[in-house]
Amino acid sequence: MTRLVPNRRAIIISAAIAVVTVLILLAMDRPPICECGYVKLWHGQINDSGNSQHISDWYTPSHIIHGMIFYALGWLLFTKWGWGGVDGQRWGLALAVALESAWEILENTPLVIDRFRSVTANWGYSGDSVLNSAADIGWMAFGFWLALRLPVKLTAALALIGEVVAALAVRDNLTLNVIMLLYPVDAIAQWQAAGMAA
Repeated sequence: MTRLVPNRRAIIISAAIAVVTVLILLAMDRPPICECGYVKLWHGQINDSGNSQHISDWYTPSHIIHGMIFYALGWLLFTKWGWGGVDGQRWGLALAVALESAWEILENTPLVIDRFRSVTANWGYSGDSVLNSAADIGWMAFGFWLALRLPVKLTAALALIGEVVAALAVRDNLTLNVIMLLYPVDAIAQWQAAGMAA
């Protein structure tokens, strides 16, 4: 199977996209780091002021899975459907970083922050720190790298494990977030709320 191995130019452009994203988030007045004044490698609470402010949290698996999904999308576009020819295969990572960066910017707009607060398990969500957004892009790139290196079945198994562990630990994950953002389901909201009350 042909792999989406980025060349040096694609890696540099991917890094440039990430840097521009950080600058845009700073221009949007997102806090550079947690307003608590310190940086943690891991923050395990999803409904307090430290959520989405540090390097990793319970939503990190979602961003790793983004990378796996974006790898699959790039493979479809550049390998299966042949967009860009053989050279197009080098641009999967840049496409993935561009998509993740666009999400990080959109996710930190008042419209999406308010949507998260009103329909997801993140009732106290106030947006991401710039550090967290940059880390999310990095975690996505890690997921892309895993999909590049690992067999498809193992990649899918890791994604499934990430979803199940997050659902069991905090009653939220990528799948539930997407459902609740696009079409909120009362039964899911009640189940998530019961977990917060426990």
